[in-house]
Amino acid sequence: MVGDSEKRRRAPHLGPERRRPLILDAALEVFSTNGYPGTTMQSVADAAGVTKPVVYDCFANRDELLLALLAREEQHLVVTIVAALPANPSVGTPEEHVIEGLTAFFTEVTKQPQSWRIVFGAQYGAAPVVAERVRAARAFLVESLRLTLVQSLPGVTDPDANLPVLAELLASMTESCARMLAGNETERTPAELARTVSQVVGGGFGNV
Repeated sequence: MVGDSEKRRRAPHLGPERRRPLILDAALEVFSTNGYPGTTMQSVADAAGVTKPVVYDCFANRDELLLALLAREEQHLVVTIVAALPANPSVGTPEEHVIEGLTAFFTEVTKQPQSWRIVFGAQYGAAPVVAERVRAARAFLVESLRLTLVQSLPGVTDPDANLPVLAELLASMTESCARMLAGNETERTPAELARTVSQVVGGGFGNV
């Protein structure tokens, strides 16, 4: 059996390009447990079973490491959001779209909680460049919801004023529920959370 000291001696020979995915996996594990303040180059090196210089061979500093990790995990966000959007928004009611889409979305969150912890949690206490990357991901979520509402509510009064408000409200509740699921802070199922969000936001669909 190969010990930790042997793994550390061998690691540099893999080369930065081959080592990067392994370092990112270790960073995801560390961040998921310790958050931004507790994610250091040394803690990532320890989790990966390598020395700190090996981590620096792959990433110049902690922010570069976390930005690379965010870029990778955001791909899960994009894929999940697109998959959760209704295929035909003109069929069914807005409330039905919310329940169906959010149930699918929240189910994916429970399948990959570590990915969602960094996407939703990296902005807290992080360097400005990292926080800005998280805000950009959230802006994509809000815009996706706004476009869906535009298709779902073709007759809405003053859509330029009302749809962004509804999209922001829906995005805020979606983010909060996703964070609770990713952090094991609720015993409610994805379907139950989706129905709750729909009930709260649903009044807005009928009054705009």
